[in-house]
Amino acid sequence: MSTTDLQQRLNNLFDYIRQGKIIDAMSEFYDKDTVMQDNANPPTKGLAANIEREKQFLSGVKEWKGFTVTASGVGDNVTFYESAMDFIATNGQPVHLEQVSVATWRNGKIVHERFYYDTGKQS
Repeated sequence: MSTTDLQQRLNNLFDYIRQGKIIDAMSEFYDKDTVMQDNANPPTKGLAANIEREKQFLSGVKEWKGFTVTASGVGDNVTFYESAMDFIATNGQPVHLEQVSVATWRNGKIVHERFYYDTGKQS
């Protein structure tokens, strides 16, 4: 996949996330054998397990407020982006989360993605 095509796939992924369509994005952009990992936590393997993990995260979200990409890059089947997410948790607390995502792609799908963020600083 060319870097131009990969950049377009990444931009399309951003569009899904901005709309709060995270589960739809996973079905569209992630390989069935994808591996996802938060920081140094053990990875979650397989699309079905990762969708369940994401559903657990989303169950704590009352209202999606925004997703902003502050930097991104595309290389040889690798993408990264720095982003900020804002949402209202189910307890009414506003949450602001900044993270970096590094993903490896194969055949237009993400096969490995790791998220880096500060777990001690959520406001």
